[in-house]
Amino acid sequence: MLTNPTTRHRTATAALVLWLVTTLGCTQSTKGQATGLDGINLPDGFTIEYYAPDVPGARSLVRGDQGTIFVGTRGDRVYAVVDTDGDQQADKIHTIATGLDMPNGVAFRDGDLYVAEVSRVIRLDSIESRLNNPPAPVVVNDHFPSDHSHGWKFIAFGPDDYLYVPVGAPCNICEPPDSMYANIMRMNPDGSGLSVFATGIRNTVGFTWHPQTGEMWFTDNGRDWLGDDAPPDELNRADRPGLNFGYPYCHGGTILDPEYGTGRDCADYTAPALALDAHVAALGLRFYTGTMFPEDYRGQLFIAEHGSWNRSVPIGYRVMLVKLNGNEVVSHAVFADGWLGDNRSVSGRPVDVLVMPDGALLVSDDYAGCIYRISYK
Repeated sequence: MLTNPTTRHRTATAALVLWLVTTLGCTQSTKGQATGLDGINLPDGFTIEYYAPDVPGARSLVRGDQGTIFVGTRGDRVYAVVDTDGDQQADKIHTIATGLDMPNGVAFRDGDLYVAEVSRVIRLDSIESRLNNPPAPVVVNDHFPSDHSHGWKFIAFGPDDYLYVPVGAPCNICEPPDSMYANIMRMNPDGSGLSVFATGIRNTVGFTWHPQTGEMWFTDNGRDWLGDDAPPDELNRADRPGLNFGYPYCHGGTILDPEYGTGRDCADYTAPALALDAHVAALGLRFYTGTMFPEDYRGQLFIAEHGSWNRSVPIGYRVMLVKLNGNEVVSHAVFADGWLGDNRSVSGRPVDVLVMPDGALLVSDDYAGCIYRISYK
C-alpha cells in the first residue's frame, strides 16, 4: 500500500543530490552501494540503487532473450547493458550503434534488435551474440516523416506480432499535414503492411499492452501554451483499431482547442482513461507483471513522468502508480519522486520503466544518464 509522501524517507535534500550527480556523475562508491540517491522518496520497504550508473542519455528500454538491456537515446547512439555476474547490477556497457538520428525507440524480437530513428526503423540482427562486433544495420522501413519536432519514437511489438511505431505531430498545435502524422502506426516485422492503428495523438513516447486483455495503453503529451494547468497529459486505452483521441480539436476528453476546436464536439472522440497532470511529460509505462512487489502492486501500471519544461512551477520528474479495477482507474499516486528538489533543482528525469524477471523495476533517466533499479524487501 502506498504511504503518504510525508511518511516516505527523505534523508538528503535534492540540492545535495544535484551536487552529487553534477560533481560525481551517476557513480557508486562501491559496487552495490549507490551514491546520490538518498533524496529519492519511495514507499516503505522499497530501495533504489543504480543498475547502470553511466548510460548517457538513457531513454527507452527493452530486454533481450539473454538478459541484455538495450537502451535508446535522443542522441546518436544505442547501448547494450549487461549484468555478466548475475548480481542485479550491470558491469558492462557496449555501444552497439552510432551516427543515428535520435534512436529513441528499441524493440526486440527473435534475437534481433529493432531501432527507431526519426524517419526509419532499422534492425541489428542476432545482436546479443555480437555485442563486441555489432552488425551493420538493416533498413526495415524508411518511409516515416523526417520532422524532428516530436520525431523521436517509442516502438514495441504487440501481442499480435505487429511492430507499433508512432509519428508525432510536427508542431505544438496544428492540423496534421497528412495521415502520417499524429498517430500510432503498425507494420509487419519485415516493414511491410504499414497502416494506421489510432489517430488524434499529439505525441506518445510510451505504450504497452495489458497482460490479460491484450489491449494497448499509452501516454500522450498535451499541447503547450494553454496555461499551467491545461490541458492534461493523457493515459489512453485503445481496445481496437480506428479510434481517434481528439488532437488537435479536443484535449483531455473535455477541452476544445481555442484555435482548432470551433464547431467540434469532444464527445466525438475517445476520452482518456485518466487525465494526468498538465505538462508532466508522461512517457514510458509498464504493467507490473512481477511478484517481488507486494500483492496490491501486481497487475498495476507504472508511468515515468519526465517533467515539465515551461510550467511556471515545475511538475513531474517522478514515477507514478496507476491502480486499475479491470479497465477502470481507481487511483493515481506518486510512487517515486525526489528528482525535483524543493528549490526547483533537477537531479533526474525518468523516461522509461521495465519490469525485470526477478520483479525489480528498472527506470531510465536521460538527464542524469543512469538506469536505476527499484526493489522491495
